[in-house]
Amino acid sequence: MKLLVYSAKEYEIPYLKSAAKKEFKVTYTKDALDTHTAIQVVGYNAISIFSGDDASLVVLEKLWELGVRYITLRSAGYNNIHIKAAKRFGFKVANTPDYSPHAIAEHAAALLLAFNRKLILADAQVHTYNFLQEGLMGFNLHGKTVGIIGTGRIGSIMVKIMHGFGCKILACDLKPDMDLIELCDVTYCPLDELCRKSDIISLHIPLTYENHYLINAEKLALMKQNAILINTSRGAIVHTKELIKVLEEENLGGYCTDVYEKEKGIFFKDHSDDGIKDGQLKRLLSFSNVLLTPHQAFMTDEAMRNIAKTTFENLDCWEEGRKCENELGYETLIF
Repeated sequence: MKLLVYSAKEYEIPYLKSAAKKEFKVTYTKDALDTHTAIQVVGYNAISIFSGDDASLVVLEKLWELGVRYITLRSAGYNNIHIKAAKRFGFKVANTPDYSPHAIAEHAAALLLAFNRKLILADAQVHTYNFLQEGLMGFNLHGKTVGIIGTGRIGSIMVKIMHGFGCKILACDLKPDMDLIELCDVTYCPLDELCRKSDIISLHIPLTYENHYLINAEKLALMKQNAILINTSRGAIVHTKELIKVLEEENLGGYCTDVYEKEKGIFFKDHSDDGIKDGQLKRLLSFSNVLLTPHQAFMTDEAMRNIAKTTFENLDCWEEGRKCENELGYETLIF
């Protein structure tokens, strides 16, 4: 099998090379997949893509015409690929759902702790030899009510982390986890109730048609004025324009995020010399109560090893005619 790896980062190539079997011919390109770079697949029957790659209908059509038959994603999320179109063409498509739920949940907790205890500001101040404590006030997590939206692989770990801090846990999910109810005293409730009662709200759901802009003006208006919203899922779950309005009106305590709804062309690149043109993102970053990281939650050694391993396991299954447990089908709903 000949594999072209799109959006290959220098830090991940060693992991992929270590996991690749000798029978695979692998080529790495730093280019993201789009309508222009699709031509690079000539001579390859498989590709690997990341969350910033474009696998829309028009791109998939080009890939199919050029001989690609297998697509393995190096991410759990798959909202960047038109699954139904891919299956209609005949592609085999799989993701990496279990690379490290702990990495994402731990990053969500890290965002919360860094924001609450003003660690970014404190670090900047002491590096200029300012050792005053003014402006560094936080609050105890113990006793606070934390709302977890989505208690699947990642959300369930976030529940356990927050339970360990002594927080009261509210949760919203289509399928309540009975183990979490028993072990962490989780109370499942409707989304509106969770928004009203939570001091901290953390998102752990995939981006689907149903939850695109799930956190909009209506839901934001329900939240406490000092509530902290955390997003390590997908940017478009939060309506950024309406979030900015709430932040401008000082009706939200803070927004901690590892994702942004319009990451394409911005994230995974260095714009420090030329800046960015996205006015909405610029405005979001102008708020002192916004903490944003560049989609790095997955970046742990363990996660990278698992992503590389699963990438080639998916391809192995298809080449050997075995069932691929991570294969995505028609029933998968995506945005």
